[in-house]
Amino acid sequence: MNSISANLNLMIKACEKASKILIRDFGEVEKLQVSKKGPSDFVTNSDVKTEKIIIEELARGRPDYSIISEENGVKENKDNKNTWVIDPIDGTVNFLHGIPHFAISIALKHENEIISGLIFDPIKDEMFYAEKNNGAFLNNKRIRVSKKNNIQECLFATSGTVDKEIEFSYRKSGSAALDLAYIACGRYDGYFQKNLHLWDIAAGLILVKEAGGVINKIDLNFCKDLKIIASSPDINEKLMEKISNF
Repeated sequence: MNSISANLNLMIKACEKASKILIRDFGEVEKLQVSKKGPSDFVTNSDVKTEKIIIEELARGRPDYSIISEENGVKENKDNKNTWVIDPIDGTVNFLHGIPHFAISIALKHENEIISGLIFDPIKDEMFYAEKNNGAFLNNKRIRVSKKNNIQECLFATSGTVDKEIEFSYRKSGSAALDLAYIACGRYDGYFQKNLHLWDIAAGLILVKEAGGVINKIDLNFCKDLKIIASSPDINEKLMEKISNF
């Protein structure tokens, strides 16, 4: 493995331990106890158990760091400059329906900047990670955004409503974290979405940036109603023109 910080190493270990719960439960989806939080927002026992393990493991190494997580919200500790941002299952609906496209997402926010990020797809055994000024990686191999500059040859991702007049290829995968990870490794050329939470995109932000991509300015002091437009630099201007009313 390339040289990584103690913080990222801690994130990886927490993720590997927590993923065992997801892999086991994914194989027994029909037995999961499910409670409904909203029209399209579900929480499962797997969410809660996974998040608990991640928080416990991170706290062993950094007990004073603050935490922002999907299930437990904001918890300020002694160190409020460093904050773990955790999504135990990004792609919960996919998980519930037996669709193998979801991920654990963990990021480290220092003041108003993401300095480390990790997105792990336990079913495909793909671990995306990045640290500030140290590049982006997929399973220890350096990754870069795509170099396509013809928008008709590109593939984009979103989860929201798309204007019928927009003429380019896009997908709705159900996992913002993986959408951003896929931009970082060149599978997607861009991603655009509104009304996101910080834990949906925190790890993906640094992955895209360290892979050479570009992202609109986002105030990380806010945890919800976030808007993101991320892409490779070669296609960014053309994408922005196409979604000017987004």
